Amino acid sequence: MAERRRRQRRLRDAGVAVGVTACLCTGGCSGRGAAAEDARGGEDPVQTLRVAADRLVEAGSSKARTSMEMATGGTRVTIRGAGVYDYRRQMGRLTVVLPQDPAGTSGHRPITELLAPGALFMKNRGAGVPADKWVRVETAGLSDGNLVTGGATDPYAAAELLRGTRSATYLGRTEVAGAEVRHYRGTADLGEAAKRASAAGRGPLRAAAKGFATAVVPFDVYLDDAGRIRKVRHRFSFVNGQRKDAVAVASTTLLYDFGALADVRLPKSRDIYAGKIAE
Repeated sequence: MAERRRRQRRLRDAGVAVGVTACLCTGGCSGRGAAAEDARGGEDPVQTLRVAADRLVEAGSSKARTSMEMATGGTRVTIRGAGVYDYRRQMGRLTVVLPQDPAGTSGHRPITELLAPGALFMKNRGAGVPADKWVRVETAGLSDGNLVTGGATDPYAAAELLRGTRSATYLGRTEVAGAEVRHYRGTADLGEAAKRASAAGRGPLRAAAKGFATAVVPFDVYLDDAGRIRKVRHRFSFVNGQRKDAVAVASTTLLYDFGALADVRLPKSRDIYAGKIAE
């Protein structure tokens, strides 16, 4: 009888120990706590993405690669770019390469683009523009706010668009160009982004909100542990002029080598072409 009572007491004590361990682990075991945090991205995804542009400003500068895919009437083309960007000055320089023609030759020299607050400068623009001249375009006057026109989305404009995030889901961890990142998917509202944007970014984003077929922009974005954008892909839709059909555009921006030298100098007035070109 005494032996049975001792055995029951040992089983009861073991059960209490298991229960205490389970309670402690629910509240603070590092493994399960970290997994739970990672499952939700650590914090509210919407708020995280709305301040992603600020994290880039803190980083100062980076190198960038861009890709813009357009599809209309069964034809798909891809325009690629590469360069540097200074987020504090909101200025960048990209070399944009146009797609090859059906014969397999480009027929176009790369276009040099200088991105600045409220303006886009292009060299080798073609369309009768002298080879040694730049074309200056007011981005607030473009129907897409220069999210599409230049063949590359301004990296900071791509980040500021996320200020208008209205829904977002954290999809887990992955890797982009060798960097550990967190993957988010959601939608942003161009009008809301314009309200929250920097002073220089409001005009172009307002124009885009009016000019696109829809002000809602789906996106996938990848942030590193410092909250900096490493890759963002937006899907735009706009009306194609006289044909009035919707053109689907997927714009991808890859950011890397933060802190890289980004010495961007705008052309002098005498080097800017004064004629008109088609948008």
